[in-house]
Amino acid sequence: MSRNCRQIERKILRLLHGHDTRTQLPQIHAHFLRQGLHQLNQILAHFVSICGSQQKMDYAYRVFSQCQNPNIYLFNSMIKGYSLCGPFEESLNFFSSMKKRWIWPDEYTFAPLLKACSNLCDLKLGRCIHKNIIIVGFGRFNSIRIGVIELYTTGGIMEDANKVFDEMSERDVIVWNLMINGYCKRGDVDIGLNLFRQMGERSIVSWNTMISCLSQSGRDTEALGLFLELQDQGFTPDEATLVTMLPLCSRLGDVGTGKLIQSYAESSGLYQDFVSVGNALLDFYSKCGILDTARSVFNKMPRKNLVSWNAMISAMAFNGKGELGIDLFEKMINEGISPNDATFTGVLSCCSHAGLVEKARNLFASMAVDHKIEPKLEHYGCMVDVLGRCGCVKEAYDLIRRMPGEPNASLWGALLSACRTHGETELAEVAVSELVKLEPFNSGTYVLLSNAYAEEGRWDKVEEVREIMKERSVKKTPGQSAVGFYAG
Repeated sequence: MSRNCRQIERKILRLLHGHDTRTQLPQIHAHFLRQGLHQLNQILAHFVSICGSQQKMDYAYRVFSQCQNPNIYLFNSMIKGYSLCGPFEESLNFFSSMKKRWIWPDEYTFAPLLKACSNLCDLKLGRCIHKNIIIVGFGRFNSIRIGVIELYTTGGIMEDANKVFDEMSERDVIVWNLMINGYCKRGDVDIGLNLFRQMGERSIVSWNTMISCLSQSGRDTEALGLFLELQDQGFTPDEATLVTMLPLCSRLGDVGTGKLIQSYAESSGLYQDFVSVGNALLDFYSKCGILDTARSVFNKMPRKNLVSWNAMISAMAFNGKGELGIDLFEKMINEGISPNDATFTGVLSCCSHAGLVEKARNLFASMAVDHKIEPKLEHYGCMVDVLGRCGCVKEAYDLIRRMPGEPNASLWGALLSACRTHGETELAEVAVSELVKLEPFNSGTYVLLSNAYAEEGRWDKVEEVREIMKERSVKKTPGQSAVGFYAG
């Protein structure tokens, strides 16, 4: 290669790894095409690698397909790119293509192949690749060992992961995090916590992983303690930390810590930079019943997504402000934001709390007609609830009968509750017969029917219900009200 060509090559490589690559890829491509360097594997390998980092593997494939003699470096770049952004199967296809060309793999080939298997959750294929790695003698490389550990921890095979982990003389923070997460996902949270305590060096990901695992295991108090320890040790919480901690604070009712998190989020810029943090704050305040602050967070959010609107609408329903939730829904539609399933669950709940049955009918009808959303069980449940609350019990029953799928126990239970409230004993009997088919040993069903009979003074029917419960060995749950059971 001439000196001039080498200079051009260095210039292209500098451009590829510069700050403006995202917008300049086509221009860089055109540049090396004009220079006749489109068959140079080194440039192509770097170009493909940048495409992969930018989720542009279609572009990478077009460039690769023009190369007449791709080498191991170019194949590795393609395999790695697909292992990161998919389709993951393509990594394996390129590996097969490489072997057909009699190109021998190196230590950089196998780590992305293992990553692809992890992403595909294909443990069987991953094991085959691991065996090949051992055969060709590449099992000593740390990058490959990390890939093997990720494969086994993803598949929950912690015994195999632990064997590889024990063989590693140098364990970086990534490996420790994989092992901790693997044990916690399998339910061995104490083993994960023990590993966390053994770590010589931690990253914020380590803390987030352990806090999240404790929280998901119902150990919220321990997770909160670890969060405080994180701060004491000088670590800076990130977006993931806050999004994990805020739901935990709402479950614990810890408003003080939640407010401190909000102050930190605002001062650090996380609130401004990440819509997920704003959504988590909004959800936290609404679940703590502090609706004014939730609305303030929503109004001040620099960016909102559909999750933000849904959370605020649901917050209105959750806190008994149905009409405000409906107003918010209409504002959202006027701003051109398309609703989804969750939006309608929230707004129909708002109608239920506000007793706006006609509004609920119109919204329910608009789902399929105006928004191309087929109502699901939860939407039918909301409608049965709103109709039942307003005394339209027969309409609620007709709606259940007309729905395309099979109604579940929740729907029949809502209908039964409405029947009791409004004295619709005949329909209550229908609801009970359906509930008994679905949940034959749920004592609450029988108790509701018994109470409905008792309120009408039909003591013979109360006795019948009690006898049926005896025959079926159904025990009344302590604390349930059953007037008829103690009458006479």
